Amino acid sequence: MGNMGIPMATQLIEAGYEVTVYNRSKAKEDTLKAIGALVTGTPKDLTEQSDVIFIMVSDDAAIEAVFNGTAGILSADASGKTIINMSTVSPAISKQMASACAAKGCAYLDAPVSGSVKQAETGQLVIMAGGDEGTFNKVKPVLEKLGKLATHVGETGAGNNAKLAINSLLALYAQGLAETVLFANAQGIKTEDLLNLINNAAIGNIFTKIKGDAIIADQYQAAFALKHIVKDLNLAKAEGISSPLAKTALQTFEDAAVKYGEEDIIAVIKEIKAD
Repeated sequence: MGNMGIPMATQLIEAGYEVTVYNRSKAKEDTLKAIGALVTGTPKDLTEQSDVIFIMVSDDAAIEAVFNGTAGILSADASGKTIINMSTVSPAISKQMASACAAKGCAYLDAPVSGSVKQAETGQLVIMAGGDEGTFNKVKPVLEKLGKLATHVGETGAGNNAKLAINSLLALYAQGLAETVLFANAQGIKTEDLLNLINNAAIGNIFTKIKGDAIIADQYQAAFALKHIVKDLNLAKAEGISSPLAKTALQTFEDAAVKYGEEDIIAVIKEIKAD
């Protein structure tokens, strides 16, 4: 129930679904409890009380804990349940958990999302799913309450790979925008003027607008923490991405994470400027 989980759960509550939530740090449940969510003490309890279980955590280690930890999902009577892992994690962990779920008689989809907090708050996420297509079609109406697009892209792990591809491009966007702003500043061009040009040109997009505004305001509170793009680039590397830009971005963001890992992805501009 973090930056993404709270607004996503809110969308489901507002759509009329009965929602039960579990979070490791209990204070984060209070916001949802106040608008009608039920709360439960363990992933096991939540699984047994729910038909569809959504997971939104930070990494493979958290997935291991949610599934296999004390009172985890796999300790539940999960027969007939659908588990939807919306976290950005490795395809390997999805394949492992899909196999474990099948042994328990429940279905598993990897369905990570593209979009940040604002898109989660407005139900405008883009959802890419891997796994059984019949299972996807069964839960697609629920997914469409969370996003403006929900697409089945292949077998188990395909959703994860699609997300890693998208986040690799996200890293290139962030580094490219940062370098472009700094180059223009060095030539005496104001950041505001440059971004006005970019956002009215063919190369402008939602990302350049939101992150450009953050640069202008010198505001780097994390909507998507820089440390997470390092994780994602390393996951993409493990899956075989080895192109020149991907290698450069990984090195840049690893360097930036030393000081700016808890800040937003666009805080990479401070690392590049320091160099």
